[in-house]
Amino acid sequence: MLIKSATIINEGQQFEADVLIKNGRIEKIASSISANNEEIIDASGKYLFPGVIDDQVHFREPGLTHKANIFTESRAAVAGGVTSFMEMPNTVPNALTQGLLADKYAIGAKRSLANYSFFMGASNDNIEEVLKTNPSDVCGLKIFMGSSTGNMLVDEEKTLEGLFSKVDMLIATHCEDEVTIRRNTEAAKVQFGEEVPIEQHPIIRSAEACYISSSMAVGLAKKYGTQLHILHISTAKEVALFDNSIPLAEKKITAEACIHHLWFNDGDYAKKGALIKWNPAVKSANDQKAILEAVLSDKIDIIATDHAPHTLEEKQNSYFKAPSGGPLIQHGLVAMLDFYHQGKMTLPQIVQKMSHNPAILFKIKERGYIREGYYADLVLVDIDNPWTVSKENVLAKCGWSPFEEHAFKSKVTHTFVNGKLAYANGIIQEVGNGDRLLFNR
Repeated sequence: MLIKSATIINEGQQFEADVLIKNGRIEKIASSISANNEEIIDASGKYLFPGVIDDQVHFREPGLTHKANIFTESRAAVAGGVTSFMEMPNTVPNALTQGLLADKYAIGAKRSLANYSFFMGASNDNIEEVLKTNPSDVCGLKIFMGSSTGNMLVDEEKTLEGLFSKVDMLIATHCEDEVTIRRNTEAAKVQFGEEVPIEQHPIIRSAEACYISSSMAVGLAKKYGTQLHILHISTAKEVALFDNSIPLAEKKITAEACIHHLWFNDGDYAKKGALIKWNPAVKSANDQKAILEAVLSDKIDIIATDHAPHTLEEKQNSYFKAPSGGPLIQHGLVAMLDFYHQGKMTLPQIVQKMSHNPAILFKIKERGYIREGYYADLVLVDIDNPWTVSKENVLAKCGWSPFEEHAFKSKVTHTFVNGKLAYANGIIQEVGNGDRLLFNR
């Protein structure tokens, strides 16, 4: 396949070139490449990015497939320019043994249209299983230092000390202090009874709860020299925990921002309700501003989606019964491209945070860049092609989006996974599977 006359955004540069794809990899990048028997994609006037690598998704398989599954959500992923994802262990059963983790990889090999990796899960009593994890073909260990599904809340100090001191691979954490959340929940029930308004969510799951937990994780990582990656930073206060004085490849403590914490704030609950109920909660406009500033200053290293679908029926319950999470993977890249149109981010910054940096941080083999010899994971974007999100064009199985009725200014037109055209002009090319991600560790 030959991509002609694309405007390439890669490694801080913008230039026009042709890209030749052979055997799943980028064979050649040059100002002009002659076609022989290749299929030609005319990319004149379009931008070519490395495929997005989303380091935090919940695809709900096995066990919760009424909400989503690996096939349906990987379809939404490639439609959004995401060529690789890392999926979380709080499925049913939780991925707490090597056998259960292997089961998820088997599903991915059969059904995923994008490249995939699955986190090993931690509990208060599975450290022996955790230590069997192979760091060369598993993205990392996920620790829920806050309430979660099933047996996955890790709140025992002895267990945390053991994990941080013994695990030599990347540890990714969900940081919210459970004691603080329970106290705030009881206070809300005293005030409102069971009919707590959704606007209380960032008060119940407060900035204090996030900071207590995040600072504990950072303290443990510094004590034991652990590679720590804190997911979905949601507060201005937490930003101070992170460093931007050294290159990402040398950092031991890193952080991620999610689309919803960059896009929404607590003023949006009145209109969106539980559709924007996430854990950690969407918080104040000041927190939102500070998170973007931290992304731009390199205190926060990665932008991800935390794609976590639930059915609309589930979301329409009262506060305590409505689950947290929402579908975002189809719209993450175009949401950040709206930030480009608003003058908040440059195209190279978006590519850095969504493609290059996940590859650097997780040490992913031969992905995340437009380089000769690398896998041809690529996304073509029509930068000035507005379109409006509706239920009819949402591809996540749950069938809704918090972005409904919003008109994005840019459109993903083509997505290539391992050199295969996975998505083209609104049509999913359901041929070939993604590959298991491998890591240089």
